Amino acid sequence: MFNALPPPLNSAVPFVIVLGVLVFFHELGHYLAARWRGVHVEAFSIGFGRALASWTDKQGTKWKLAWIPLGGYVKLHGQEQPSDVGADVRALWQPGRTFHEKQVGSRAIIVAAGPIANFVLAAVLFALLFATAGQPVILPEVGDVMANSAAARAGLLTGDRIEAIDGAPVTRFEDIQHIIAAHPAQQLSLRIRRGETEQTLSVTTDTRNVGGRDIGSLGVTAHTTEFHRLPVGDAVVEGVAHTWDVIAQTLAGLWAMITGAHGADDLGGPLRIAQLSGQVAQLGVASLIDFIAVLSVNLGLINLFPIPVLDGGHLLFFLAEAVRGKPLPKRAVEYGLQAGFALLVGLFVFATWNDLSHLGLVRWVRGLIG
Repeated sequence: MFNALPPPLNSAVPFVIVLGVLVFFHELGHYLAARWRGVHVEAFSIGFGRALASWTDKQGTKWKLAWIPLGGYVKLHGQEQPSDVGADVRALWQPGRTFHEKQVGSRAIIVAAGPIANFVLAAVLFALLFATAGQPVILPEVGDVMANSAAARAGLLTGDRIEAIDGAPVTRFEDIQHIIAAHPAQQLSLRIRRGETEQTLSVTTDTRNVGGRDIGSLGVTAHTTEFHRLPVGDAVVEGVAHTWDVIAQTLAGLWAMITGAHGADDLGGPLRIAQLSGQVAQLGVASLIDFIAVLSVNLGLINLFPIPVLDGGHLLFFLAEAVRGKPLPKRAVEYGLQAGFALLVGLFVFATWNDLSHLGLVRWVRGLIG
């Protein structure tokens, strides 16, 4: 669908679509929760800046599509504190429909609904893929065998299908990874099928240290992936489970960066997302949907980080308010928001630097200077 677009449109158009879907559902979560808790929504905007198109619905919400497609927002009625605005603004507030006068629990629900909507979107998209294109299943077949690895010493060959490890049945390649990882530097029995015959091999696993913990290593790659279509009910269950897996893997990757077990070179920003959007779009609609689902999980997690300015930071303020029985002092909130904004700017600059490095621009500039 995007193959016919010339550069840079073949990356820009998928990027706008991907970001638009993610932002729309994130803000839709805030919008629906606000309506549920009785807060009037003044505006729902996809994008920033001047509106390309806009209309006002029966509830008085102005819906806008703006020309800078790098985010969006929901403007809640009475989102400001009374002390932050003048009497002319307070005179326009509708009693009972303002955000600031709601109980802290209702405000927390409205703020948390955005990230939750991203997780729900991911689960729905994964379920849709599993019910139509099929769930990817990596077969327990040996692809490449690394030289001097435990697999090479045991005599495993490309194409061998591992059917059991120490008597435990194996149906997916992930089963191999989990069993081997739990047995570092241990001797295991592999029941394999090579062609039409079954064989039993003995292997002593290698050891790798990951995050200060020893895990077992075999030294093989996957060989074949199949797609199994699931009934709708099973697809929904697997979609939720896969969303949880992506959350866990993302958090594990972030923790590895924080602890230094993994470098931060892979931390990307908008440029990397745009590049990947174009590349994934070339693979087809199913790949693009999968990409949107994974990014939706990431967006939900990022917004839950306890950083002022983000949804997670506001939830942290609400938690403090619930514990204290009253809102935090205005100055404390202002300092928190300033610190959060500075941190986000720093992360954005760092991620953009990584993006430019991956795109080769940094090397090009260094070459000119050299």
